[in-house]
Amino acid sequence: MKLRIFALVFGIGSSFALQAQDKAVEGFTAELIECASYYQISSDAIAGMNAPQMQAVGQRLAASADTAIEISSQYMSKEALTKALHTQKQAHMEKIANANVGVLMREYKESCKKIVDNPQKRLDYWVMSTM
Repeated sequence: MKLRIFALVFGIGSSFALQAQDKAVEGFTAELIECASYYQISSDAIAGMNAPQMQAVGQRLAASADTAIEISSQYMSKEALTKALHTQKQAHMEKIANANVGVLMREYKESCKKIVDNPQKRLDYWVMSTM
């Protein structure tokens, strides 16, 4: 009898833990996708400016996009990642349709830098917040 109760409680606890882990990964990857999209759009905008002095900045932004995508690919299929990135880029482009990339920079510059520089810390945040 005690073994059955333990198994039931352990099974329920494991189910909640897996659900919390899934939600943590969803939140974490959603942020990474937002950042990858922001970095790609910003890099493209700088490349379009034809300002040689900004070339290094554009390259750093592109590298940060690649890093965010690489981290996301550890948690998502390539197809899901591609679709999510496309959807997020559309949303970002709509947000800046009547403005400029500065809108995105103000919103994402600092938070995305922290996520890409220390992804484990941000994933730990998501794990704790979904428990």
